[in-house]
Amino acid sequence: MLTALEVFTTVVVGVMVGVEFSVAFVMNRILDALPEDSGQLGHAHGGRMLGALMPFWYIGSLVLSALWAVAGWHHHGAGLVVTAAGLLIVSVVMSILLLVPINNRNKTWTPESRPADWKQQLNRWERLHYVRVAVIVAAFALLATALT
Repeated sequence: MLTALEVFTTVVVGVMVGVEFSVAFVMNRILDALPEDSGQLGHAHGGRMLGALMPFWYIGSLVLSALWAVAGWHHHGAGLVVTAAGLLIVSVVMSILLLVPINNRNKTWTPESRPADWKQQLNRWERLHYVRVAVIVAAFALLATALT
């Protein structure tokens, strides 16, 4: 049963990393290259879509990692799993305190209602998102290493 939890947790976190990596390095570049107001509208729509899904994914990944840490406490790699769970806690706290407030504003913007500094706010979100991606990549790497 522990092996199934380990593999499932690693896959869930790995897919989350893939989505967030894609947002950071693919989707945002595509949206920023769209003409006129299309990019801003795309960012707002993405904020609504992913903003609804990602809290469950982040919290679920953390819960799965914590369950793995508890269930595998006396097994090989437990320290790696605990550290990964700690990094996932950092990612959740970063999200709640830094990224979600910007996203909550962004997802309501239209070309008519967006603030004058909307691009600066999106740039701040992107910089913070890069840090968050690095944190969850590190967590994923630790979980993958703990499997060996």
